[in-house]
Amino acid sequence: MHYDLKIIPANDELRFRTDSALVKFFVDSPNLEKGMDDFFSFFKSKLPRIQKALFLEKKSTELRYYNPAGEPALILLGKIPAGKEFSTDYFRNYFAQLVPSLVKSKVKHVHIIVPGFKEFKEQFGHEAYFIRTMIEGLLLGNYSFDKYKSDNEKIEKIAFVFHYSDRKILNEAFDKSLKIMDAVYFARDLVNEPANSLTPEEFAKRVKRELVKINVNVEIYDLKELKKRKMNAILAVAGASIHPPCMIRLHYKPAGMSKKKIALIGKGVTYDSGGLSLKPTSNMFDMKADMAGGAAVIGAIKAAASLKLPFELYGIIPAVENMVSGSSYKPGDVIISASSKSIEVKDTDAEGRIILADALHLASNLKPDVMIDFATLTGACVVALGEFVAGLFTQNDQLADQLLESGKTTFERLWRLPLWDDYNTLIKSEIADVCNLGPRWGGAITAGKFLEKFVDTGIPWAHVDIAGPAVKHDFNNYTKKYDTGFGVRLIVEYLMRL
Repeated sequence: MHYDLKIIPANDELRFRTDSALVKFFVDSPNLEKGMDDFFSFFKSKLPRIQKALFLEKKSTELRYYNPAGEPALILLGKIPAGKEFSTDYFRNYFAQLVPSLVKSKVKHVHIIVPGFKEFKEQFGHEAYFIRTMIEGLLLGNYSFDKYKSDNEKIEKIAFVFHYSDRKILNEAFDKSLKIMDAVYFARDLVNEPANSLTPEEFAKRVKRELVKINVNVEIYDLKELKKRKMNAILAVAGASIHPPCMIRLHYKPAGMSKKKIALIGKGVTYDSGGLSLKPTSNMFDMKADMAGGAAVIGAIKAAASLKLPFELYGIIPAVENMVSGSSYKPGDVIISASSKSIEVKDTDAEGRIILADALHLASNLKPDVMIDFATLTGACVVALGEFVAGLFTQNDQLADQLLESGKTTFERLWRLPLWDDYNTLIKSEIADVCNLGPRWGGAITAGKFLEKFVDTGIPWAHVDIAGPAVKHDFNNYTKKYDTGFGVRLIVEYLMRL
């Protein structure tokens, strides 16, 4: 972490301590200059003409003013774009860059004047969520993964004090944000952990150690249990690794009446070399993140249990390494999955869908009301949508709409792609029920069609391909340095909307 960071909901009064900063936002409008003048007159100060002119320029978004009159020593002005240029990610993204920018600044207390909700009601809808985006931004910006650095300096303390007219709404925003972001941190730590440390066995141990604290039942199917359950798809992919596979099975049951039973399934490949269909070296570096779907499911269930959401949740995460040895599974092999459906292997680097075949079958047998899987499944989805959008595949329009709206809110955006039966012809096998790879074109879709074959047709199901946004990328201030934990906030928002 950049800081030992504390977030405080304050009373209305402003009481500055030594080394304080103040954050104030202005909407870019014809009244901008007058609003700035009134604001500085409140502090018995005047913004220099040159600085004011620079801030009023169209392209300017922020101004830092070092106050010679005393406290606050630093005044930060944010200019909120008007109209279509404004997104619900604005505050999250702003605060994500603010936290690391203050390192070594000597600032110890930052007072945040939360803008009035009225101006943003149309975009955010819910007042507490409006404030939550700011808290999320601070915590996302404070995240770092530096446990393996030997020269870590002592972490300084900093406090962010929120000022808002409605204390009840402020407290609600704090309570939800801190619990959700704690789960996001846990998911991110799992995804950013090097593969030599996070083997399938260690993955399962860490999850169990963390989630039993909040009354989530964690069951681990070891090698013996996988064989007993005839989960040959998982066993085949894991066959070349010295680290045995496992299935992580989570179960959260609320104290009261459950509104729905939902199964969340996540791909848990802790490292993917590509197997005998070996990846190029340049493509291997980020493959410790090939369990990001599993981490998203784990984080979401951790958050749901902390928030005591009224849903019975199952988490199914097959954890394996896809490696190379004399016991590797091979192109041309036929695998009999737990569902008894046979899979012809055309490419051992299309391993995620193979292990998910057994996981989806297990989840279907639980007879949930809804099933959703998350997987870093295909590079084809990244080619189609870019690094910052996940692909959504489902035959169920209601489920699609619910997930799309949740993604808009959290800014973990999804785009729906077709799942027409025409694509089944592309994964037809002459010697088995299905093959694990289609031709070059439509690769993300044929992967989805493969998964669909292992889901009970009577259960609403969605597949979310997070291959792009799960891995670090330059789109946002909070996604640049570390793998992102994409999906945790999305799933929690989906559940809360239900």
